[in-house]
Amino acid sequence: MEHIPRNVLITGGAGFIGSQFARHLLKTDSSLCVVVFDKLTYAGNPHSIKDLELFGNRYSFVRGDINDLMMVRDVLKQHKIDTVANFAAETHVDRSIHGSLVFTDSNDRGTHVLLMASREAGVARYIQVSTDEVYGSLESHNATEEFPVHPGSPYAAAKAAGDLMVLAFYNTYKMPVVVTRCSNNYGPYQYPEKLIPRNLLRVLKGQTFQIYGHGRQIRNWIHVSDHLKGVDAAMRRARLGEIYNFGTDVEYSNRQIASMICKLAGKADSSIEEIPDPRPGHDFRYGIDSSKAQKELGWKPQISFPQGLSDTVNWYKSNQHWLESIESWKKELGV
Repeated sequence: MEHIPRNVLITGGAGFIGSQFARHLLKTDSSLCVVVFDKLTYAGNPHSIKDLELFGNRYSFVRGDINDLMMVRDVLKQHKIDTVANFAAETHVDRSIHGSLVFTDSNDRGTHVLLMASREAGVARYIQVSTDEVYGSLESHNATEEFPVHPGSPYAAAKAAGDLMVLAFYNTYKMPVVVTRCSNNYGPYQYPEKLIPRNLLRVLKGQTFQIYGHGRQIRNWIHVSDHLKGVDAAMRRARLGEIYNFGTDVEYSNRQIASMICKLAGKADSSIEEIPDPRPGHDFRYGIDSSKAQKELGWKPQISFPQGLSDTVNWYKSNQHWLESIESWKKELGV
């Protein structure tokens, strides 16, 4: 039976993917209300959700931490939440290597707290938004949802732990949960610490595009709008207690990504710089099989990588005010 959301809580809703999901729901379904719940760390920029205020009383923002059980309980009750989409997470692998405890707090314990509160509140659907990195590095094949988790970084391990707790709540309590796992996202509003936005901005400033080591690491890329459409489909039509992968069939090495961005920015490949790889045990390749989502949810990625990358480059070129807001927000936070 299809789930019809009415009041949706989006945790991590001021971040890259969460803010886009909030925007997508408000634009495409006039029957629902969205509550964005976010701790507002360095990557949770309030300027990324400023435009959502245009939706009036269909949109609310609450600043808070998913580890705060009492606060989460209050938000679920006050806003009569029937659907929870958990995007809240620490996400940068490099940061997890140098300080892993905050990743456990957010991605593992925070998920547990959110599950407890959601179960108590009787939410009708809980969506856990996860990553293909939980499957670990793969030589050539793509991981299906039945593939065992084998995380290779503290970030991926913390996400895998959160996923397992979600599935345990289904097995133990029959809580109405769904887990989604996605390949590398790119697109507007992505904080410039990840490969594409960080290096795009470097190249536009006349600096080098930095790749780790040889740059032959392979990733599967998906435009953020294709991903969030998949999460929306899973929220409404997925079978409970199931995992759904969202990815594309196109793979690129980091060096290929560098070359494509340099070309779009009007720079030569000589702008590419190899730097020492700061990631011990760097996963070489990720790959996921999305046939289950295509068959059961009727989902397919629509945006080709060349077109999506070109649009993304143009967005960053045209949104200097958003980039400036990042720096002002970091100063306000004192980071």
